[in-house]
Amino acid sequence: MTSSEVNTASGGKLRQFFGTLPIMLFMVIEHFKDGNARPIGERFKHSGRMLPEGVTYLASWVDTEGARCFQVMEAPHPELLNLWTSRWDDLVDFEIVPVLTSGDFWPRLEPEQT
Repeated sequence: MTSSEVNTASGGKLRQFFGTLPIMLFMVIEHFKDGNARPIGERFKHSGRMLPEGVTYLASWVDTEGARCFQVMEAPHPELLNLWTSRWDDLVDFEIVPVLTSGDFWPRLEPEQT
Protein backbone atom coordinates (compact mmCIF):
# COMPACT_ATOMS: atom_id res chain seq x y z
CA MET A 1 0.00 0.00 0.00
CA THR A 2 1.34 3.43 -0.89
CA SER A 3 0.27 6.87 0.14
CA SER A 4 -0.12 9.95 -1.96
CA GLU A 5 -1.24 13.50 -1.31
CA VAL A 6 -4.46 14.86 -2.76
CA ASN A 7 -6.04 18.28 -2.62
CA THR A 8 -9.11 18.53 -0.43
CA ALA A 9 -12.11 20.67 -1.25
CA SER A 10 -10.75 23.27 1.19
CA GLY A 11 -7.49 23.55 -0.72
CA GLY A 12 -5.53 21.66 1.93
CA LYS A 13 -3.88 18.30 1.42
CA LEU A 14 -4.52 14.94 3.02
CA ARG A 15 -2.74 11.68 2.52
CA GLN A 16 -4.91 9.17 0.74
CA PHE A 17 -5.05 5.37 0.79
CA PHE A 18 -7.54 2.80 -0.45
CA GLY A 19 -8.43 4.40 -3.76
CA THR A 20 -10.58 7.47 -3.19
CA LEU A 21 -11.14 7.25 0.58
CA PRO A 22 -9.46 10.19 2.34
CA ILE A 23 -7.62 9.52 5.56
CA MET A 24 -9.10 11.03 8.70
CA LEU A 25 -6.96 12.37 11.54
CA PHE A 26 -7.75 11.55 15.16
CA MET A 27 -6.43 12.85 18.46
CA VAL A 28 -6.41 9.83 20.75
CA ILE A 29 -6.24 10.61 24.45
CA GLU A 30 -5.30 7.57 26.49
CA HIS A 31 -6.12 7.67 30.20
CA PHE A 32 -4.01 4.98 31.87
CA LYS A 33 -6.14 2.99 34.30
CA ASP A 34 -5.09 3.67 37.89
CA GLY A 35 -2.70 6.29 36.44
CA ASN A 36 -0.20 3.47 35.94
CA ALA A 37 1.87 3.54 32.73
CA ARG A 38 4.00 0.50 33.61
CA PRO A 39 1.62 -2.23 32.29
CA ILE A 40 1.12 -0.31 29.04
CA GLY A 41 4.88 -0.04 28.55
CA GLU A 42 5.35 -3.75 29.25
CA ARG A 43 2.67 -4.78 26.73
CA PHE A 44 4.09 -2.38 24.14
CA LYS A 45 7.58 -3.86 24.56
CA HIS A 46 6.18 -7.37 24.18
CA SER A 47 3.52 -6.89 21.47
CA GLY A 48 4.14 -3.52 19.85
CA ARG A 49 1.40 -1.02 19.06
CA MET A 50 -0.95 -3.73 17.67
CA LEU A 51 -2.47 -1.46 15.03
CA PRO A 52 -4.84 -2.97 12.49
CA GLU A 53 -4.02 -2.54 8.81
CA GLY A 54 -5.05 0.92 7.64
CA VAL A 55 -4.34 2.72 10.94
CA THR A 56 -1.17 4.79 11.02
CA TYR A 57 0.50 6.16 14.13
CA LEU A 58 1.93 9.66 13.57
CA ALA A 59 3.16 10.98 16.92
CA SER A 60 2.56 10.85 20.67
CA TRP A 61 3.25 12.74 23.88
CA VAL A 62 2.89 11.62 27.51
CA ASP A 63 1.92 14.07 30.24
CA THR A 64 4.51 14.80 32.90
CA GLU A 65 2.68 12.67 35.50
CA GLY A 66 2.71 9.62 33.21
CA ALA A 67 -1.06 9.20 33.50
CA ARG A 68 -2.12 10.13 29.94
CA CYS A 69 -0.83 9.80 26.41
CA PHE A 70 -1.87 12.01 23.49
CA GLN A 71 -1.52 10.41 20.06
CA VAL A 72 -2.25 11.54 16.53
CA MET A 73 -3.45 8.71 14.30
CA GLU A 74 -4.66 8.38 10.71
CA ALA A 75 -7.37 5.99 9.57
CA PRO A 76 -9.85 5.83 6.69
CA HIS A 77 -12.73 5.48 9.19
CA PRO A 78 -13.11 5.51 12.99
CA GLU A 79 -14.22 1.87 13.20
CA LEU A 80 -10.63 0.77 12.62
CA LEU A 81 -9.62 2.66 15.75
CA ASN A 82 -12.25 0.72 17.70
CA LEU A 83 -10.52 -2.52 16.70
CA TRP A 84 -7.20 -1.13 17.96
CA THR A 85 -8.61 0.20 21.25
CA SER A 86 -10.21 -3.17 21.98
CA ARG A 87 -6.67 -4.60 22.21
CA TRP A 88 -5.78 -2.12 24.97
CA ASP A 89 -9.02 -1.31 26.78
CA ASP A 90 -8.17 -3.51 29.76
CA LEU A 91 -5.34 -1.06 30.55
CA VAL A 92 -6.49 2.23 29.01
CA ASP A 93 -9.65 4.33 28.78
CA PHE A 94 -9.78 6.08 25.40
CA GLU A 95 -11.10 9.41 24.22
CA ILE A 96 -11.01 9.72 20.42
CA VAL A 97 -11.54 13.09 18.75
CA PRO A 98 -11.67 13.55 14.96
CA VAL A 99 -9.44 16.53 14.11
CA LEU A 100 -8.37 18.62 11.14
CA THR A 101 -5.08 20.34 10.56
CA SER A 102 -5.26 24.11 10.94
CA GLY A 103 -4.55 24.35 7.23
CA ASP A 104 -7.67 22.31 6.45
CA PHE A 105 -9.89 23.90 9.12
CA TRP A 106 -9.50 27.63 8.59
CA PRO A 107 -10.31 27.75 4.86
CA ARG A 108 -13.62 25.99 5.61
CA LEU A 109 -14.90 29.03 7.52
CA GLU A 110 -16.72 31.37 5.21
CA PRO A 111 -16.16 35.08 5.69
CA GLU A 112 -18.95 36.76 7.65
CA GLN A 113 -21.41 38.69 5.51
CA THR A 114 -21.76 42.34 6.53
